[in-house]
Amino acid sequence: MTIEERIKEMMSGELYQATAAVELLELLDRCHDACERYNALPPSDRDAREAAIRQLLGRTGERFKILSPFRCDYGFNIEVGEDFFANFNMVILDEARVTFGDRVFVAPNCSFYTAGHPLDVERRRQGLEYSWPITVGDDVWIGGNVTVLPGVTIGSGTVIGAGSVVTHDIPAGVLAAGNPCRVIRRLEPEEKL
Repeated sequence: MTIEERIKEMMSGELYQATAAVELLELLDRCHDACERYNALPPSDRDAREAAIRQLLGRTGERFKILSPFRCDYGFNIEVGEDFFANFNMVILDEARVTFGDRVFVAPNCSFYTAGHPLDVERRRQGLEYSWPITVGDDVWIGGNVTVLPGVTIGSGTVIGAGSVVTHDIPAGVLAAGNPCRVIRRLEPEEKL
């Protein structure tokens, strides 16, 4: 199977062979090496850091910042919009597309997982997994230690409270928190804090 066919299979949303697909394992190694190089660059070397992260990610805005350490699986499946900011320790398992809109703020220790495994132990033993995309709208703030699971969409203008585990879609313009994450209330335009 060609690398293009492996990637298409991985992003199909169906079960695929993850642990024995040599082509995917080689891509993982390359991306993990690129993350290590990025994380080793000093914060003051802004030009080198920007070049390294732009080369790693699939699409970026003109203005964005991702603090180290940062880890991802493939990189090319990640898209960030204008004025995107991610604090320390962001992890993205981007077996499927992960899209962040404009003016998204991600607090420390947040994780975005597109990959999942079957509940059936026999299929897990075979090394099968699936991947479903994650989409984050514009003007979203994601609090510290949040985990976003496969297939989730977070609507524009929403705030996800610290420590949340986002297991399903969250609509636009709300405050949501908890494990599992749920809507607490609608955000009002006049709110300042």
